Amino acid sequence: MPYVNIKVTKEHGGLTKEQKATLISGVTSLLQDTLNKNPASTVVVIDEIDMDNYGLGAEQISERRKRGE
Repeated sequence: MPYVNIKVTKEHGGLTKEQKATLISGVTSLLQDTLNKNPASTVVVIDEIDMDNYGLGAEQISERRKRGE
């Protein structure tokens, strides 16, 4: 059973339901086409991470984005 975890920062309101459906479908198809995995047993989880809960270089991403980085 393949398990794929996609983590993205939650910017501008986060992903839409349609974007999530596209990611789930695309990853499932990729695993089927590339690794011959059964789509019925492929699990795809999308985690949206608040930018205050994600850091780079000892600083929250939300602060870096405010400066345009």
